[in-house]
Amino acid sequence: MEKRNLSKVLEKVREEKPLVHNITNVVVTNFTANGLIALGASPVMAYAPEEVADMAKIASSLVLNIGTLNSQTVESMILAGKAANAGGVPVVFDPVGAGATPYRTETAKKILSELSIAIIRGNAAEIANVVGEKWEIKGVDVGETKGNSIDLAITAAKQLQSVVVITGKEDVVTDGENTYVVANGHPLLTKVTGTGCLLTSVIGAFTGVEKNLLQASVAALAYYGIAAEMAAKQTAERGPGSFQIEFLNQLALVSAEDINEWAVIKKNGGGM
Repeated sequence: MEKRNLSKVLEKVREEKPLVHNITNVVVTNFTANGLIALGASPVMAYAPEEVADMAKIASSLVLNIGTLNSQTVESMILAGKAANAGGVPVVFDPVGAGATPYRTETAKKILSELSIAIIRGNAAEIANVVGEKWEIKGVDVGETKGNSIDLAITAAKQLQSVVVITGKEDVVTDGENTYVVANGHPLLTKVTGTGCLLTSVIGAFTGVEKNLLQASVAALAYYGIAAEMAAKQTAERGPGSFQIEFLNQLALVSAEDINEWAVIKKNGGGM
């Protein structure tokens, strides 16, 4: 996967300003909107069952996030997802906290069974629990990881017939046949609420302009990780509050040239 092709996806996002319809959790709504605007995308947060289908039809992508669940939100997700599927709009799903409670796990499985999901993004425990494997999860955070994330991602991609993104110290992206590992990022991302949720929406933005879902996902991960690295460098020793603000700055500042220079990507079993 050529770095120049990844950088072109970022350029397309900024040129086309894709409309990303987010049905996401209340903790991260503001951060997600600001992050997408910084990237150059156009976010919309529409939740009402009365309008979600209409909004999903005109969006470039639909992002579903179960971070703060209730029955009406689930209804809206299904309505929006079916409208997106009918209109050929890619759906990106974040099964936040799957495995923490039966309701979360059952909701994630319901969404996966009733909708065609283009990309599912989660930590290892969340992905494991939606495909019936038991990995430890504490609240919405992954517990100690003892399994192999690459093997898990490939298994999940084949079972779910979706591109699977497992994020962690290194991020894994696979369609079940081709697998990439992206090593960009910084530990401070784990000290700011909503960085994983925003990442899912950023993947949605890239997917909104790039039909190659693997390429869109790898490009989004590299871009996001580089922004985190640059933000951490700018705010060294100043803590997560300063990092959060600078991260938004860097989401706007990271360029195609930065991806070409700083992306750290390897193909599982080979080179780039």
